[in-house]
Amino acid sequence: MFTLVWSRVRTAALALSAVAALAVGTTGAAAAPAPAKQGPTSVAYIEVNNNSMLNAGKYTLADGGGNAFDVAVIFAANINYDTSTKAAYLYFNENVRRVLDNAATEIRPLQQKGIKVVLSVLGNHQGAGFANFPSQQAASAFAKEMSDTVVKYGLDGIDFDDEYAEYGNNGTAQPNDSSFVHLVTALRANMPDKIISLYNIGPAASRLSYGGVDVSSKFDYAWNPYYGTWQVPGIVLPKSKLSPAAVEIGRTSQSTAADLARRTVSEGYGVYLTYNLDGTDRSADVSAFTRELYGSDAVYTP
Repeated sequence: MFTLVWSRVRTAALALSAVAALAVGTTGAAAAPAPAKQGPTSVAYIEVNNNSMLNAGKYTLADGGGNAFDVAVIFAANINYDTSTKAAYLYFNENVRRVLDNAATEIRPLQQKGIKVVLSVLGNHQGAGFANFPSQQAASAFAKEMSDTVVKYGLDGIDFDDEYAEYGNNGTAQPNDSSFVHLVTALRANMPDKIISLYNIGPAASRLSYGGVDVSSKFDYAWNPYYGTWQVPGIVLPKSKLSPAAVEIGRTSQSTAADLARRTVSEGYGVYLTYNLDGTDRSADVSAFTRELYGSDAVYTP
C-alpha cells in the first residue's frame, strides 16, 4: 500500500451535520443482512482517496445471495506527530474524513448488509509509529483516540498497518519493545467486542511480547501484506483468524487468486485478504476466488 494521506480542517457546520447524520444512521431501522454463507472471512481494503467504500457491498454470491466480502477496511487514517507537543495523534485526510462524516451513507449501508467496517491506521512519514511510544501513558492516549473514533462513527474496529512511519524523523525514537504491547493492550481494554486486525508488517508486527505479556491473542485477524503471495503471518493465532493469502484485485492474476483461495480452503485457514477494490465491475476477478472459497461465482450490482 503506497497511498499517502493528508488532511484539511472541516467547518463547524459540517461537523454538526455529520453528528446528526451519524445519529440517524445508528438509530434507524437496519436492513436485513444478506444470507449467511459458509467459508473463510473475506476482507476488502478500499483506497478511499480514489474509491467508494460502497464498492464492498456490490458483490453477492450467485448461489445463495451472501455477501462476497465480509469485512471492508477504510484505507487509511494516519498516526501523525505533533512536533510542538512531541506526541502522536490520529489524523484523517479529506477523503477519510468524508467517509466518516458521511457514515450514514458511506458506512451504514455496508453494516446493514452484514459487512463489518474497520478503520486502518497507517504511518505518515513523520516519525510517529505504533512501535515508538515513549511511555505506557502515551500509548494509552493514542489507543483512546482510536477507540473514541470507533464509537463516534459507529465503526466495527481498528486495523494496524505499521508502514511509512519513518521512525527517527522529527527527532522521534526508534522502535522499542514495549510500545505496541501497551497500545494493543489498551485498545483491547477500551473495545473488548470490536475487531482489532494486524497487517503483518513493520517493527510493530515483530514486537508482540513484552514483560511477560503477549498480545497475540488480542487480535481478531492477521494477514499477509504481500500481494500475490502466500505467507503465514508470524503471530500465534488459530488458522481461523489468519490469511496467508493476499490478492490485489485487478493486478494479481485470476489464476493466482484462485490458487491462493484453493490453498486457503485446503489448508484450513479462515481468512482471505484482498486489496484495492475499485468501482469497475470486477466480478471476474472476485469470482476467481469466490468459486474456490464458497463454491459460487460473484455477481456485481452497480
